[in-house]
Amino acid sequence: MQQTGTIYLVGAGPGPVDLLTLRAVRLIERAEVIVHDGLIGPDILGLARPDARLISVAKQRARHTLPQDDINALLVREAQAGRDVVRLKGGDPFIFGRGGEEAETARAAGVRVEVVPGISAANGAAAASGIALTHRDASSIVSFVAGQCKGLAEQDWSGLAGKGRTLVIYMGVSTAPQIAEKLMADGLAPSMPVAVIENAARPEMRVLRGLLAGLPDLVEREAVQSPALIVIGEVTARNISPGRHPSESWDLERQAQFLEALGPSFRWGDGDIQP
Repeated sequence: MQQTGTIYLVGAGPGPVDLLTLRAVRLIERAEVIVHDGLIGPDILGLARPDARLISVAKQRARHTLPQDDINALLVREAQAGRDVVRLKGGDPFIFGRGGEEAETARAAGVRVEVVPGISAANGAAAASGIALTHRDASSIVSFVAGQCKGLAEQDWSGLAGKGRTLVIYMGVSTAPQIAEKLMADGLAPSMPVAVIENAARPEMRVLRGLLAGLPDLVEREAVQSPALIVIGEVTARNISPGRHPSESWDLERQAQFLEALGPSFRWGDGDIQP
């Protein structure tokens, strides 16, 4: 009787290979099948074993390689065929990564699921840009919302942004005008500081700052492209610059350096994948 494989929902972090967890590296190296998002770079995919099958399920606004239901079915089908599957996602699987949907489908089909957390896009953007999402003098509450979803206008965001609060908006580039209008209609001051962080923690990262009323113009004028986060709150006006881009210390052409640094104790041996 054929043994069912395991589905690993793995967070790949904000982009750089050296921000992967050790657990993620181990699973990528060992996986028979890797189903990955479009934002996963070649340096990370290069960790896969030579005979691994790499399946892209890249998603863009209004254009998906595979609908989510088909991705769910693909993961279950591969696992039921006895293969261990790594579902590789940017950021963290359970923060706007649809990991919950995939886990529910797998468990309903009787397939074992393991979730491997990753550095979220918000955490990665904060660290790379020098914007502390919390600060004793400026913010003790952080909220994450999706700026691109059904019924955006009807959602109640009142109280999510304002004095002492930080609001992080995922997938909000295309809806920046509606976001600014919505927040100001809820009573947020047009002069509230904002930041747009494009390609966080990557070599091409940009950090654009402005005010809430000017957010739509900022996005349009600077031709901001996804992936990008919008951060709204007083913390964005504070200057805690890291002084050095995180990618400056990492040579993407030398990924072997990363694997060597892990040491022999972190190599997979023969047999099944182990925690």
